[in-house]
Amino acid sequence: VQLVESGGGSVQAGGSLRLSCASSGFTYARYCMYWFRQAPGKERERVATISSGGSRTYTDSVKGRFTVSQDNAKNTLYLEMNRLKPEDTATYYCAARPDGICSFQPTYWGQGTQVTVGS
Repeated sequence: VQLVESGGGSVQAGGSLRLSCASSGFTYARYCMYWFRQAPGKERERVATISSGGSRTYTDSVKGRFTVSQDNAKNTLYLEMNRLKPEDTATYYCAARPDGICSFQPTYWGQGTQVTVGS
């Protein structure tokens, strides 16, 4: 299984970015896909989750600003991030779990992509 993130970069506060995560070797009827982030000196935080059934969850700090989606035909996960804030600065990781139990930790991880939001 390989997960490859892209789309990170630097943006001013209030701006937008869209992260992508291309997956390969991950074909399951039931699964969970996640976006995590980790800022320097802070613990890793789950940002968003989407299940094979289409259920979505978000951490409170991004609700109303971030949207997780997937294109199954392209095997790609997305994270649309709007109204970005400096506190959104972090390395963002794509992750996946093959059994659909989304409350559990992921099994597979990408290498991460950096998002930096200037004030």
